[in-house]
Amino acid sequence: MQERLKLQHFLTIKKLKNDQVEELIKRAEYFKAGGAVPEYAQPIYAVNMFFENSTRTHCSFEMAERKLGLQTIPFDPVASSVKKGETLYDTLLALNSIGVNLAVIRHSQNEYYKELIDLDETQKLNMGIVNAGDGSGQHPSQCLLDMMTIHEQFGHFKGLKIAIIGDLTNSRVARSDMRLLRQLGAKLYFSGPTCWYSSEFTEFGSYGKVDDLLPQMDVVILLRVQHERHKQEIGFSPTEYHTEYGLTRKRYTHMKKNAIIMHPGPINRGVELASELVESSRSRFAKQMQNGVFMRMAMIEAVINGRGLGGKQ
Repeated sequence: MQERLKLQHFLTIKKLKNDQVEELIKRAEYFKAGGAVPEYAQPIYAVNMFFENSTRTHCSFEMAERKLGLQTIPFDPVASSVKKGETLYDTLLALNSIGVNLAVIRHSQNEYYKELIDLDETQKLNMGIVNAGDGSGQHPSQCLLDMMTIHEQFGHFKGLKIAIIGDLTNSRVARSDMRLLRQLGAKLYFSGPTCWYSSEFTEFGSYGKVDDLLPQMDVVILLRVQHERHKQEIGFSPTEYHTEYGLTRKRYTHMKKNAIIMHPGPINRGVELASELVESSRSRFAKQMQNGVFMRMAMIEAVINGRGLGGKQ
């Protein structure tokens, strides 16, 4: 029997090797197919700490934890001592002290987790950290569920032409996906407003116009326009964006027959994507959310294994 993936934390996709990605996809597909979940001899306690609003990721992680048989401890940032000025480290130290083993965290600060894992000899925090999104940095679970969804459709990554379109500047999804997709052998393209495209993306792919790219692509990943991060911009028009960069009904007809559409959500209907295309035959939006539960089960299991939680199985 192949030994399961073991990780102390799950923070970024940057250090994942291809065989580890393949193992995570394989394990997630096993869970999705109804495979048996591990039976742990001792309870495992998890807390979900979302300092930014979330529906899909938050509920998906909680569902994954419940399917694995974990005990989930409620946490509300608004009602926590963080509002009194307590540091994130001290909040986790308190939770760890009462028996919490795993923390799933979304935070607005890039690489917030460094202070939680780069400990000095006086610090005693002993908790697995799973990154559910850090600022504009990484979104490893969204990235991996995207890999699973693409693998379900094509069975491979090598040579696939994949376009990432939209709000690149603020997208942790784009930064995670582009790195791993290139590593797995896909050919990447970017599009959207040029003011949201910068030199950091040229290392991973090339920029093209939406209408030039779409007929060639196997996968089209549309990014949400993050209005909350563009408060300083005046005169943004959702209608104009949809006309210039969105997936309209007309553009949809020009796509390859076996091409798929993906979006991390939430969707701005009529902006990134015409509303009637959200559940179209090429759309994998709902499938991504479904796959997210099983991929997050695989990710959490890897940390459980790496930290030796749950006693003997």
